[in-house]
Amino acid sequence: MENVLNFAVIICLTKQKTNMKKSVLLLAAAFGVSGAFAQDLTSKKGEPFLPEAGDWAIGIDASPFLNYAGQMLSNAGATSPSFLFNNTNQTIFGKMFKDEKTAYRGSIRLGFGGSKETNEVAKLYADPAAAPTSYTFPSKAEVVENEHKMSNRNIALAGGLEFRRGKTRLQGYYGGELGFGISGTTHKYTYGNALVAAGTTTPGVAVAAADDFGTGNVTSASVSQGQQGDARVTVQKGGGTTTFGLRGFIGAEYFIFPKMSIGGEFGWGLGLSKTGATKTTYEMRGMSSSATAQSVGSIEVVGQKSGGWAFDTQNLNNVFGPAAQLRLNLHF
Repeated sequence: MENVLNFAVIICLTKQKTNMKKSVLLLAAAFGVSGAFAQDLTSKKGEPFLPEAGDWAIGIDASPFLNYAGQMLSNAGATSPSFLFNNTNQTIFGKMFKDEKTAYRGSIRLGFGGSKETNEVAKLYADPAAAPTSYTFPSKAEVVENEHKMSNRNIALAGGLEFRRGKTRLQGYYGGELGFGISGTTHKYTYGNALVAAGTTTPGVAVAAADDFGTGNVTSASVSQGQQGDARVTVQKGGGTTTFGLRGFIGAEYFIFPKMSIGGEFGWGLGLSKTGATKTTYEMRGMSSSATAQSVGSIEVVGQKSGGWAFDTQNLNNVFGPAAQLRLNLHF
């Protein structure tokens, strides 16, 4: 009887050990599975796929890289991809992650430019009889210089807040942003041959073709607002354009490599645009109060203004941020 009881105890202990081993194995398997899922968000080298608190990011147009990959698989032959802006406004887009689920985002463009060109033209005399009729080498005909200066500006600023969701490499996000921009161009002209008032009843001055820089600065015959006489432009200030946008956005991106994703977004909101009037200053020679005398003066002609607004869904770039086109995001 005692042997039977001992045998029963041994069997029970064996079963308990077997069950304990199974439990340990099941627990290890569970940890292994959870570890496998956790490792899905890290590379084989242990690099995290998703952005972390303190990370920065920039966005560029993904199309050249996708085209490059497609060309490698075709007979067309691959051409090197270009590192392009992710919008038509040439703004630089970036993010700064407050934490894994929140990011500050912004766009900026500070563009200024200018050019200068000169052109030598023959010197004109107020009294044609005073002009030399011949020259003895090495002397040559006198010339004067016309000059054209152009300056432009393109400024765009935008900022917003982005909230993220998702527990896999596919991340969704949403938020809002505000944008503001201005642009404009100014032309200035100086001429070597000054307009001179002359005692003739024939108004006007023969503005030589060389005085025209190809920018419409020479106006023959009449000018607007009933002014008569030939004229040439001295200053032309293009009506500056001001834009304003306020929108909400929603988008998604997939992390193809650690800290590298492809995505896009749509938006909905308000867009305003206003273009001021072009102001053109003409230097002109026209009839004075005397029927037999002329005077030289200037006049400013103001052009038309324009503007518009929209409150709509959009996939364009109303406030200088990413549009619906695919873009490549690089986090670091």
